[in-house]
Amino acid sequence: MDKSLNNTPVASRTHIGFFGRMNAGKSSLINAMTGQPVSIVSAQAGTTTDVVKKTMEIHGIGPCVLLDTAGFDDEGEIGKMRVAAARRAAESTDLAVILFTDKTDPAEEGSDWEKEIGWIRYFQNITTPVMAVLTQTDRRSKEENEALAARIFARTGLKPVPVSAVSGEGLDTLREELIRLSSQKEAKRFIMGDLVREGDVVMLVMPQDPQAPEGRLILPEVQTIREALDRKCIAVCVQPEEMPLALAALKKAPDLIVTDSQVFDVVYQQKPAESRLTSFSVLFAALKGDIDYYVESVKAIEGLTENSRVLIAECCTHAPLDEDIGRVKIPAMLRKRTGPGLTVDVTAGSEFPEDLDKYDLVIQCGGCMFNRKYVCARIQRAKDAGVPMTNYGITIAYVKGILDRIDTGSSRA
Repeated sequence: MDKSLNNTPVASRTHIGFFGRMNAGKSSLINAMTGQPVSIVSAQAGTTTDVVKKTMEIHGIGPCVLLDTAGFDDEGEIGKMRVAAARRAAESTDLAVILFTDKTDPAEEGSDWEKEIGWIRYFQNITTPVMAVLTQTDRRSKEENEALAARIFARTGLKPVPVSAVSGEGLDTLREELIRLSSQKEAKRFIMGDLVREGDVVMLVMPQDPQAPEGRLILPEVQTIREALDRKCIAVCVQPEEMPLALAALKKAPDLIVTDSQVFDVVYQQKPAESRLTSFSVLFAALKGDIDYYVESVKAIEGLTENSRVLIAECCTHAPLDEDIGRVKIPAMLRKRTGPGLTVDVTAGSEFPEDLDKYDLVIQCGGCMFNRKYVCARIQRAKDAGVPMTNYGITIAYVKGILDRIDTGSSRA
């Protein structure tokens, strides 16, 4: 196995979610697939209290994250929290595995699979590849398993894969089906999309301010540099203060300048006329989300007043800093336009309000810590609520009056 796959960021991995009732065998199946005790297995219902994640490689798919979720038939207050966690996991799932088992006498007709079928329909509605699995086949006879599989197919239209985590029966077939379904995923998208081609000079302007982690670069910077190298571009990395010296040292102007959104105006004033300009945040907005929707939504800033309410949605979870872009700088920019009374709420990580109706605008970070599936699920929730949603980089460019002079790229395929 290529050891470099161990370093693939979680957000760039294929997310495979396992969903089913309590004690349907989700944890046992994941442990059998990985050959490791990833999840706690117990005969007691509701053992899995939150989503358990295992990063691994599946030959034919590549780097993956396996998501072991709580049973969606859990009850009580804690049970509701477990089910909510499973639903959040569903929003980031690239490929869904729905587990079926029989909770009654296998010979008895009328087992209730409505919850399983409902989850299948959910994933099909959002065009996520989904497969059905009949678990715990070692507990039943061949004839009983065949009868159950036929009933599942009749109800869902999906031919279930019979699997036993105990005997290992069906595990190879399960892997083959996962590989087949993974081919239905969206094609690979590039961070810089069609903004560059082989041989282009790309200048990356990266301020090393208090928000930058000591001794290393932030993830969007690392991933953009790596892509520039992979696409055989010439990458030039500088801080804003060294930008004039770097430009003077080049024989020709950079084809593309990628900057931190916070120094948009400084970089714009110094860039050569022929160089295209964008930011890491804008690139990731297009990579992970809906760039056209972000650009259209940012116009809602014009309608904000002191009585308005804005949600800042960070994907990272970090201790707030004095010059934090989401908690300090963007709210200050907005309040300078609306007045000090503007209400700004901030969420971090996977925290995201169920009810968006109270907000006049949602502003999200670049989303580098989440996969595209999850970011798009947030966007869809905003659209369903009729609430405009934009992004840090788009917001800063708009407020500084240069949005129409930066490049967002028309393709990420």
